[in-house]
Amino acid sequence: MSTSERREAFLVENIFQPDVWDLTYTFYDRLLVGGVQPEQTDMMLPNPPEIRSQFFLERRELGVINVGGPGEIQVDGHHFTLDNLDALYVGKGSQSVIFRSKNNQNPAKFYLLSCPAHQVYPTARMTKEEASPLHLGEQTTANRRTIYKYIHLGGLSSCQLVMGLTVLEPGNVWNTMPPHTHDRRSEVYLYFQVPPGQAVLHMMGTPQETQPIWVQNEQVVLSPHWSIHAGAGTTNYAFIWGMAGENLDFTDMDPAPIETLR
Repeated sequence: MSTSERREAFLVENIFQPDVWDLTYTFYDRLLVGGVQPEQTDMMLPNPPEIRSQFFLERRELGVINVGGPGEIQVDGHHFTLDNLDALYVGKGSQSVIFRSKNNQNPAKFYLLSCPAHQVYPTARMTKEEASPLHLGEQTTANRRTIYKYIHLGGLSSCQLVMGLTVLEPGNVWNTMPPHTHDRRSEVYLYFQVPPGQAVLHMMGTPQETQPIWVQNEQVVLSPHWSIHAGAGTTNYAFIWGMAGENLDFTDMDPAPIETLR
């Protein structure tokens, strides 16, 4: 693929726009990714024609992480407050899901990831502080980072959705190095906290045929099961990772040793 073809196929831009839904349906494990930034009005979860359902969550589950100001999500009349980097799992069968900001001068930015579900799990909230932070990496390899796991085995229960985020420390730029693939599920990345004038070089492709995509702040990369997903920024940054597929095992991956990369 050319650069423009690769970006067209795997990059999602501009997911946060005031009072506008941005949703992208993918054929990678039928993941649906998007965002909403309520400012002047509450935003009800729509029912995209691609899923051919009576309502969005008729046969799906949903994970939401707020990367903006304080917000609230109302699920079938129940209210859940989400501050910055808090998460909400919304179970299959929920019919009314409404998103709002608490301050339109500092709006919430709700990042959404959804996949098919065949069992009902309870809607539940988790704060960043409750998300079992795990410290990894070394300063000498420029990849000191903290991983927060929200929807996973041992966290918020789901049918097949896995979701969390990684924050790199200042002076560190590499994520997921050495890289890996996992044939049993697809993955989606939202890069955020990328300062103006900076960017992340996301590496995808097979381990022996890697391909780059330059990613700006609050843009999404789709990562198929056959692709590595590694990246280096021109500064430190953060990213939300989400997966769906055969299992909920966070450590299920097939490593690609650095010396084998091409």
